[in-house]
Amino acid sequence: MTKSSIFYSITFIFATSIVSIFLALLFLLEYDKQTYTEKLNTKYSIISRATLFHLNNFITNEELKRQVQGYQMREISDKELKSSIIEKAQIIQKIADKIGTSAILRYENSHYLHIETKYSSLLLKDEDFQPYRYDLIKIIFGSVFAIIIIAYMLTIRKLKPLRKLKRQMDRFAQGDLNIDCKADGEDEISQVANSFHNAVEQINKLNHSRQLFLRNIMHELKTPITKGRISAEMLEESKQKERLISTFEKLELLINEFASIEQITSGEGLKNIKPYLLVDLLDEAIDLAMISPSQVHNEIMDEEIILHVDFRLFTTAMKNVIDNGIKYSNDQKIKILATHSKISFISQGKPLTRELSHYLEPFVQEKNSHQSFGLGLYIVHNIIKAHHITFTYEHKEGYNYFSFEKIETLM
Repeated sequence: MTKSSIFYSITFIFATSIVSIFLALLFLLEYDKQTYTEKLNTKYSIISRATLFHLNNFITNEELKRQVQGYQMREISDKELKSSIIEKAQIIQKIADKIGTSAILRYENSHYLHIETKYSSLLLKDEDFQPYRYDLIKIIFGSVFAIIIIAYMLTIRKLKPLRKLKRQMDRFAQGDLNIDCKADGEDEISQVANSFHNAVEQINKLNHSRQLFLRNIMHELKTPITKGRISAEMLEESKQKERLISTFEKLELLINEFASIEQITSGEGLKNIKPYLLVDLLDEAIDLAMISPSQVHNEIMDEEIILHVDFRLFTTAMKNVIDNGIKYSNDQKIKILATHSKISFISQGKPLTRELSHYLEPFVQEKNSHQSFGLGLYIVHNIIKAHHITFTYEHKEGYNYFSFEKIETLM
C-alpha cells in the first residue's frame, strides 16, 4: 500500500484530530487550573486583608463579618495543632505588608490561611476547599477520544472492500478474468464493487461466446479445407492443381493465424515458452511464408543466439513480417539482420503513408493491396507484445526497417 493511499490519508486525519484534541485538553486543564487558582487567591486575599484590618483595629468586628460572609473559614484554636500545622505545612504563597503578613498553607490536602501581626497570630482552615480535580475534563476527553476511535474503525471497515476491489482490478488488468469482488454492503463502495463484478461476469460471458464462436468456425472450416486439399492432390499435375493447393495452404495458414489471435486476445497468454535457436525460428518462419530461399538474405551475428519464446506464435509473427516485407518491396526480396538485442526485417520500398500504430489495428492494409486481410501486423504486434518485445518501424535511404527490439537472449 502506497503512502498516497486513502487509508493513510484517513489515518493521518484521525491521528491529527486526536493530537489536536489532546493539545486542547492540556490547554483547557492549564487554563482551568489557573482560573481556579486565581479564584482561591482572590478569596484568600479578601479574607486576609479584612482580618489584618480587624486585628489592627481598622475595621469593626461587624465589618469583618460582613466582608468575609459566605467564606467558610474556621479558626484553629488548639495551640499544639496550630503549631504543628504551621511547622509542617507547605507554604504556597506568602505576602508581607506593614500591618502584618499572610500566608496560604497546604497541609494534608487542606488549605490554611496563616495571618500574623506584631501582637497576634491567627490560623484559619478553609472548610470549603476542594482540591482541583480533573475528573470531569478527563471524562469528556475520554468520551470524545472513544467516539473518534470508533468513527475511525467504522470508516476503515467501510473502506476495507476498496483493498479487495483494487487487488481484483489488478488481477483483471493482468488478464485474469476469474475474479470475485462481490460485496454484501449497500454503501457506495459495495455498489461499485458489485457493478464491477457484474461487468467482469458479462465480459466473461462475451469472451466465452467469442472463443466458442471462433473455435467452432475454425473447426468447421478445417474440414472442408482438408477435403479440398485431398481432392486437389488427386488431380493431374497442372497449373490449376498448383493454384488449388496453394489456395488451400493459404487458407490453412489463415486458420492458424486466427488460432494465434484467439490465443493471445483471449487472455490465455503464452503457454509454451521454451529456449529455441534463432536460426531454427527463422527457418520455420521462411517455410511458413512459402517463399523461395533466394528471396531472403540472412545476416545473423551469432548462430548460437537463443530466444525464450512460444515457437508457434513467434514464428507466425516473423512469417507475417517477412510476408509483409516481400509483398510491399520493390524487388520482392527481404534482408534479415539479427543481433543479441534486435531482429530487423529490411526491404526496399516506399515508406508507410501513416504511423506504424495505424497498421497495428486489425483489417488495415495499404490501398493498392488486394492480397491481405489486414491482420498481418495486428497479429505481429499482439504476439510480440505478449513476449514483452518492442515492435518498431523506420524508413532509411529507400529501405523499410521493421524490427523486434529489446529482446532478451540466452548466450
